[in-house]
Amino acid sequence: MIEKRPFAGLGGADHGWLKAKHHFSFANYYDPKRMGWGALRVWNDDEIAANSGFPPHPHADMEIITYVREGAITHKDSLGNEGRTEAGDVQVMSAGSGIRHAEYNLESDTTRIFQIWIEPDRAGGPPAWGAKPFPKGDRAGKFVTLASGLPGDDEALPIRTPARVAGATIKAGETTEYALDPGRHAYLVAATGALEVNGVRLDARDGAAITGETGLRVTALEDSEVVLVDAA
Repeated sequence: MIEKRPFAGLGGADHGWLKAKHHFSFANYYDPKRMGWGALRVWNDDEIAANSGFPPHPHADMEIITYVREGAITHKDSLGNEGRTEAGDVQVMSAGSGIRHAEYNLESDTTRIFQIWIEPDRAGGPPAWGAKPFPKGDRAGKFVTLASGLPGDDEALPIRTPARVAGATIKAGETTEYALDPGRHAYLVAATGALEVNGVRLDARDGAAITGETGLRVTALEDSEVVLVDAA
């Protein structure tokens, strides 16, 4: 089963400095039919104006993955971690027993990110943060694991949940595949371009909620960038 979720139909908010679209219920957007997808709880499509951002605020018991689509995001947290994550790269924060952090766009142009929250498989534990570059050339025509709590994904950023976040860049006319356990929940978003997923068309920033499938066949109709969560 693949349920297309068009970008135009997503909930959202415009705070001036932040333009956000929510694939699932978040903040003041509430849809009882979209409270999450398996362990995936949040997928926000955020546009953050230059020289603005989220002031320090707390999190606990959540795996928070930030995929930078354009620009860069600068992170500071209560553990003393600081880092700047650029377009195409990924950062992960395991909130654990509790952490405060701030996220700023200190660039001269708009920064665009996907922020993904996945529920951990256990509560508590020491909080942690990490970031890693994932050159788009390294994932040309194939899915590359960006963050994972699954066995064997040793090159990815670690998360504390049996889930995987993967990305691919696919040129127009090319096809790539991803094997799925039909009992799991996958969620795929076309970050850019246009593509077909098992025959279902997605345009830029559309989402697809997927379950009951043994695999995904992703064909790019235009040069496309894809992000996928494979969760319990």
